[in-house]
Amino acid sequence: MTPEPTPDDARPPQGAPGIASRTAPRAASVFDVAKAAGVSHQTVSRVLNGHPSVRPATRQKVLDAMRALSYRPNLAARALVTSRSRIIGILSTASGEYGPASSISAVEAAARSRGYSVTIANADGLDQSSIDEAINHLVDLSAEGLVVIAPQIQVLESLSSRSFGVPYVTLQTLATVGSSELALDQVEGARIATAHLADLGHRRIGHLAGPADWIDATSRRAGYAAELEARGLPADLVATGDWSAASGYRAAQALIERGATAIFSANDQMALGVLHAASDAGLDVPTRLSVVGFDDTPEAAHYLPPLTTVRQDFAESGRRCVALLLGEHEPPPSVLPVLVPRASTAPLA
Repeated sequence: MTPEPTPDDARPPQGAPGIASRTAPRAASVFDVAKAAGVSHQTVSRVLNGHPSVRPATRQKVLDAMRALSYRPNLAARALVTSRSRIIGILSTASGEYGPASSISAVEAAARSRGYSVTIANADGLDQSSIDEAINHLVDLSAEGLVVIAPQIQVLESLSSRSFGVPYVTLQTLATVGSSELALDQVEGARIATAHLADLGHRRIGHLAGPADWIDATSRRAGYAAELEARGLPADLVATGDWSAASGYRAAQALIERGATAIFSANDQMALGVLHAASDAGLDVPTRLSVVGFDDTPEAAHYLPPLTTVRQDFAESGRRCVALLLGEHEPPPSVLPVLVPRASTAPLA
């Protein structure tokens, strides 16, 4: 009778098929970094905690050693010792749209560059309970501060009646909210877009606005109206969409029927619908209809024709936002958008 195999007998011979067992290499510690950099472990800790007493050259030696050893600090252990989580929370209500999604990415990159990690809570709805639930989630995770990327008016209004014990900044401007606000200047961006069309000789300039409950949409509509009124031109050619290309197509049909020779769209997606509507109406863009968008999405340069639009500097906004939240400087002025001229605008024929 064949004996039962022993553990050694059961092990496949070297080179035979089987499940390989590997021991993961030991993760580098603070002491390993200190030895590689030629400094004390206390100095490494000071670098990790951003202590100002460390000389730049020493700090760089430590950072180089960390990279060489693939050192990863234990954030949970550090939080227990320092009572700091080094977590920034982001409250979002519209992460599927290009602008909010770009802002989230920018804040995350800026936070990471300062040694902070980011956790995001998306509010399931716009009601107070949904917002409270998202905020409580971030606070329960010991977030040291919050960035609010919630472009709907009612969300920021609800924050004014909420106290949750940590500092926060908002990327939208709403006078009734008592937080620090760091806005991209939507009004100025809209004025730039509208002024461009007026300077080309257009007098019947339509505006394709975003949803009325979005701060960005109301700000861009206000900028459009302010620029036309300053020039003595009517600001009555307005239609509303929901940020989608399909809504832009429908709204543009109405504006074209009302005699618009130029359309300023509150985002690039709706501008895509405007180009489609112009084509279906037999209007050449830009000789018979000029179109300007807003955001400068990656696709905008590849529309047919390439879209003139307004670029927002999301990266700079993210850097300023995190710096303000961490108390690095006083609230800076708004980040100014810039016009990106392409082939969708031309002088009025």
